[in-house]
Amino acid sequence: MNDVSNGTAFVFPGQGSQSVGMLKALAASHAQIPDTFREASEVLGYDLWELTQSGPEEALNRTAVTQPALLAADVGCYRAWGASGGAQPVLLAGHSLGEFAALVCAEALDYKDAVRLVARRGELMQAAVPEGEGAMAAILGLGDEVVEGVCRDTAQGEILAAANYNAPGQIVIAGTKAAVERAISAARAAGARRAVVLAVSAPSHCALMREAAGQFAETLAAIPLKSPAVPVLHNVDAARRLDPELIREALVNQLFSPVRWVETIRRMADWGASRVVECGPGKVLTGLNKRIVDVPCMAIGEPADFGAVMGSGGN
Repeated sequence: MNDVSNGTAFVFPGQGSQSVGMLKALAASHAQIPDTFREASEVLGYDLWELTQSGPEEALNRTAVTQPALLAADVGCYRAWGASGGAQPVLLAGHSLGEFAALVCAEALDYKDAVRLVARRGELMQAAVPEGEGAMAAILGLGDEVVEGVCRDTAQGEILAAANYNAPGQIVIAGTKAAVERAISAARAAGARRAVVLAVSAPSHCALMREAAGQFAETLAAIPLKSPAVPVLHNVDAARRLDPELIREALVNQLFSPVRWVETIRRMADWGASRVVECGPGKVLTGLNKRIVDVPCMAIGEPADFGAVMGSGGN
């Protein structure tokens, strides 16, 4: 697969894009969104839509809640797009948790199974590292190799690594709290424009998640998967997979491996995607994508944006 026929690529956001009231305006005119949340609520045993719309924010930001909430938001937005006559994308990817939404929309993973999976994933991630022992930080303004060197130099025997290659000059690191704090100081000394701890409850995409990944693999083994109807690029290596067993392996490895977002978006452009559309709440990925490639990058989480992208044509 090296050509996507000049079509539209869709990308799905992950943790960090949630907010109380997300997709409220779009849901008012697209029943697919609250309906999708309702399906998730049946699985979870609580009203997920009410929680996302009314909060409290602390509850929404708990990893075990955030993950199914964002999955529902991403998939609901995609269903609204399809119901409105939007053309099917020719290529899909998701940032971290968003990869599960991509697989649902590619018809490789049943939606309700995905809700169960990501809720379990969130629980395992939260339990993997005691509160306050792990951390993540965003490093802006340094090259990949410089940040990787900072991690090597400041780990001091603890776990510390690049976790998200989000855009040129924007990398998120993850590891033990003390190691991350040392790395922040070293990054600032190396000339970072910004180096700041992120408000996350679990240090994902680093070796601290290996135990959680092993437990997640057991859960995932019982979930049916199919070959995607639309190609999905995976976080671990920006490659597509057709074999369900290889997809399982990628989803497990993703927990303790870095998100290679820059490579993913560049590959979409290299394969011929004419535009990259962020499907879900917010515009976090759109901001990153614009820094990675020259093709048009847009979002459809708000009514005006939804209508503009729908009216701009393309496949």
